[in-house]
Amino acid sequence: MFKIALSLILASISLFGDKFILIDLELQMGYAYEDGNLVMSGRVSTGKKNHRTPAGSYSVIDKERYHISNLWPKPNGGAKMDYMLRLTNDGLAMHLGKVPRRPASHGCIRLKNGFAQKLWRWADINTDVEISGYVKESYKTKRVRVRKKRYREREDFFSDNYYIEN
Repeated sequence: MFKIALSLILASISLFGDKFILIDLELQMGYAYEDGNLVMSGRVSTGKKNHRTPAGSYSVIDKERYHISNLWPKPNGGAKMDYMLRLTNDGLAMHLGKVPRRPASHGCIRLKNGFAQKLWRWADINTDVEISGYVKESYKTKRVRVRKKRYREREDFFSDNYYIEN
C-alpha cells in the first residue's frame, strides 16, 4: 500500500529538478526526493494524541536556522526550534527536536539530529511537502517498562519471567 501511494505521489511530480519531501505518519519517517530519486531519509516524530499532525499537501514557506517559538510552550512560547522549515502560518513546521520513535510533538514534525541539518540545507522555499498516512494506534504515548521478575528457585526461571509495568 505504501509503495503504491509513494509511486502515485512521485508520478505526480515533474521530473525536472523538483525537490519533494514526504512525511510518513505511520512509519514516523521523512524522505527527501530530487528528480524522482531518494536523496536522504530520517526518523521523525509527529503529533501525539490530541495534537495530531494534519495530513495534506504543503510547501516550505519560510526557513530559519535559529527559531524561537512564540506559541510553545503555552502561553508565552520560548521553545527552541532550530533548523525550522515552516509549512503554514498557524504553527505547522518541521524542526530539530527529540525523536523518541513515536508521535510525541504538539503537531509539528520533529526531525532527528543530523537529518534536520541536512534537510534544512537541502530544502528551498516552495519545496513541496506531502504529509500522509495514519498514525498507528499501537504507538504508546507513555513508555512501557519491562522488568524481569526475580526468582529464588531455578525451576521457576522458565515460567512467566517477564511482566509489563505501566
